[in-house]
Amino acid sequence: MPAFLCPPAVIHGEHTVKTSEIVAEVHDRHPDAAWAPRAESIAAGTGIEARGWMLPLQSAVAPGRGNGLPAAGAGAARAALARDGFTEQDADRVIAALEAIPAPQTVQERTAPAWEAVQAYGERAARGALQIAGLDASDVDCVITSNSTTPALPGLDVSLANRLPLRQDVLLLPATQWACIAGTRSLALAADLVAADPDRVVLVVISEALSTTYQPADDTLESLIVRLLFADTAVAAVVTGRPRPESVLRLDSAWNHTLPGTQDLHRLDTRADGTHFVMDRRGPRAVQETVTAMWQWLQERYGEHPEAWHPDVLLAHPGGTRVLEYMEQTMPEAWPSGLLKYSRDSYTSGNRGGAAVFDIMRRAHDAGQAAGSHAVLYAAAPGLTATALEGEWL
Repeated sequence: MPAFLCPPAVIHGEHTVKTSEIVAEVHDRHPDAAWAPRAESIAAGTGIEARGWMLPLQSAVAPGRGNGLPAAGAGAARAALARDGFTEQDADRVIAALEAIPAPQTVQERTAPAWEAVQAYGERAARGALQIAGLDASDVDCVITSNSTTPALPGLDVSLANRLPLRQDVLLLPATQWACIAGTRSLALAADLVAADPDRVVLVVISEALSTTYQPADDTLESLIVRLLFADTAVAAVVTGRPRPESVLRLDSAWNHTLPGTQDLHRLDTRADGTHFVMDRRGPRAVQETVTAMWQWLQERYGEHPEAWHPDVLLAHPGGTRVLEYMEQTMPEAWPSGLLKYSRDSYTSGNRGGAAVFDIMRRAHDAGQAAGSHAVLYAAAPGLTATALEGEWL
């Protein structure tokens, strides 16, 4: 049984962070980095001039409340210096110097304000999606949530249950670790849920503060790229088992694919100063493998002759321009050009992670996508895992 999707609500980060500001900040902090002479050209290569964050750039680069003293404190440091033969006067100078050194932000200092923002943005997106669908919070039977960069327990699902508020019997399904795949995989799960009960109303909410991966102290080329790519976004949409007047997309089938042995290509590492997104240059090639597998799935579903069927719009979040280019190069020649227009438009203001597919979908909707258009939704995420759906615009 098909699932029906209402237009998503999209809340972009309200603090505009220009690429030129990021380049200036990394130049000031890492003037001797091997990549420093190429920072401007690397930034230009992303095609992203600005992105929206939930919190301002200053919140990411500000020092922490601590200083360079050891965690044991001044007393313990002074005693250690005395044991090594330092005079009291010399120890005073060392202690003063250590106290003047700003420490990086701790995990708590970095993620606590972002988590508050994720909840607030998620609530705004949820309320917007319900309003678009012509429903109230009391109509919701199930909530699927995802937020990968601000882990918390209880999570965004329980936060929304209290903030909206939801009925006490609503099924809460948090999917914190879906990351970039949250958009497509949440819709696939929602479709299964409404297939089991066509009267069920599912609310999907994804709220990502990807800016928390901006780590000022890192001086690797990969860290520079992470700084330049990510944007913060909250999205939400209502999925039902029966068409509503507000429904704009029918989802007919879903496909999942996971590559073995690729779990270390892209990952989040939690360290003393917060969350680090670790990239591997082999990642795009692995993502391309999932794209090839998706083409095979569509071929098997619609036959070997591409002229018999093709998508009219491809809502794809592969994580970067290299994979978008690969998708265009490997499409059947009979398919029309411009299928990734809205995917490219979305990427020009940052990689939105799990929220990307909903943002791309909203752009297609606002542009007046024609009824009867065939749509394919695709996303890949660290793991390396991918989910795609296909359906028809209503």
